[in-house]
Amino acid sequence: MKKRFLITGGAGFIGSHLAERLLESGNAVDVIDDLSTGSMENVRELLRRTDFNFARAPVEDAVVLDRLSSKNDIIVHLAAAVGVKLIVKQPVRTIETNIKGTEAVLRSALRYGCRVLIASTSEVYGKGIKSPFTEDQDVILGTTDKSRWAYAASKMIDEFLAISYYREFGLEVIPFRLFNTIGPRQTGTYGMVVPTFVRQAMRNDPITVYGDGSQSRCFCDVRDAVEAILALCQDPSSIGRLFNIGTQEEITIRDLAVKIRSMTSSSSRIVTVPYSEAYEEGFEDMQRRVPDTTRIWNAVGWKPKRTLEESLKEIIDHERKMLRI
Repeated sequence: MKKRFLITGGAGFIGSHLAERLLESGNAVDVIDDLSTGSMENVRELLRRTDFNFARAPVEDAVVLDRLSSKNDIIVHLAAAVGVKLIVKQPVRTIETNIKGTEAVLRSALRYGCRVLIASTSEVYGKGIKSPFTEDQDVILGTTDKSRWAYAASKMIDEFLAISYYREFGLEVIPFRLFNTIGPRQTGTYGMVVPTFVRQAMRNDPITVYGDGSQSRCFCDVRDAVEAILALCQDPSSIGRLFNIGTQEEITIRDLAVKIRSMTSSSSRIVTVPYSEAYEEGFEDMQRRVPDTTRIWNAVGWKPKRTLEESLKEIIDHERKMLRI
């Protein structure tokens, strides 16, 4: 049965891919986005469709959010402060956007009985060293004078709120934690590593690796992440449960830089930049960030299909097309 979806932050990187996929499946889509980090270019082609509607407004705009929620079946809440650079430079905006936005969405969803999926992040696992990370393990965050952990803490509050609305009011809520999602349209403006490396390599500029480059990450293709979100949307048994979404194909940041340099046939040098210069004095980072995806596999049979190399090729091809425009 076809549904009507509201995507908050739907003009962003992940939101625009999700909107396209939902429309391809015959669903109708509304988007609310204030374009603070999203872009109209991401959804411009969709504006021609009668089953797509865009509203430019912050998710905290109660009037607009209420109007859109009233006619939708499912809300996918993606609107949030994104990127380490933004998080460090604008901690007030980060905390307020994340918590107030999620609170507004949950209240609106409860008013109209919408099922709501809440996007969280692997940042919630903080300084944990037990890897891969499982949804039910304890988390360790740094001290409150480190801006990095404000983002993690605010997303934890989002999760607490979501589960509380489920337990206290019976709202159909499904929170999920995304691990380093990548793909075409992602911007490096706010510190996203893959588009930053690709653009540096294509210009033959130095590829800037923060820290010593030994830290490792698992990069999940946005199309795979979208399929996971869609599967959770349709699964009643997932309501009230938390899920990791990511891949277990692990790579160090230095090796990522080497791979991107090779795939772009770049002459770029790879240089390391201390965290204190890239972000702030005392900045703390995770050494590894690997998800355990057993829970989502058992619930909806999802696992990522695309390799890192396949994803990087798509991103590089997309950037080359953009350069020719």
